[in-house]
Amino acid sequence: MQCLMELIKVEKDWVPSKEGESLYIRPFIIAVDPFLGVKPGEHYLFIIILSPSGAYYESGLNPVNIYVESKYVRAVRGGMGFAKTGGNYAASLIGQDEAHKQNYSQVLWLDGVEQKYIEEVGAMNIFFVIDGKVVTPMLQGSILPGITRKSAIEVCKSMGLEVEERRIDIQEIADAYDAGKLNEVFGTGTAAVISPVGHLKWGDKVMEINDNKIGKISQMLYDTMTGIQWGKIEDKFGWIVPVE
Repeated sequence: MQCLMELIKVEKDWVPSKEGESLYIRPFIIAVDPFLGVKPGEHYLFIIILSPSGAYYESGLNPVNIYVESKYVRAVRGGMGFAKTGGNYAASLIGQDEAHKQNYSQVLWLDGVEQKYIEEVGAMNIFFVIDGKVVTPMLQGSILPGITRKSAIEVCKSMGLEVEERRIDIQEIADAYDAGKLNEVFGTGTAAVISPVGHLKWGDKVMEINDNKIGKISQMLYDTMTGIQWGKIEDKFGWIVPVE
């Protein structure tokens, strides 16, 4: 309890030092039974960590490079891919290591059965703008239903943009790129907020997205969502809740 009270004090006294910095809130729960074995826990400890946080990627809002993993899988339907659990992160580490060896920031995971349908990036949900239409993988039990993902969809629809949530074959993305119809790629996440993708590597194919620059929709989403968070833009969605 003493540690939690110290964290609450930090949250109360903390003021962002610069725009783009935010307070990252991470609640988590662990079993604390005095038992060594495999069974569901009976006693749990709920903890909330609060920490000042800047941009998730060192590049900030500059586009990041993403490596498409075709050998390893992160999750399958019926597992725990839809939940923010330690097991999901553990399963992603080997692919993440391979991406770093090739100088890519993150891994774009494909489905665990056919390994051709796009799921999510290790640190964020993924969106594509194909011929002006915003497309993102549908939630079907193996993708984290991120709140920033949900918020981005709501903002896009409020701006009159067409949004599709469906299965996306990685080959479709490659074909759209070859046809000049892959306008933008970006990720969404609590820490990443909106993160544009500049390069996408699938096998031997390297796709440069929007001349490695942030796109109009990505910039609009970032400006709108951070503007609401900072109180610079009116919250028309009812997202902001005063905490006394």
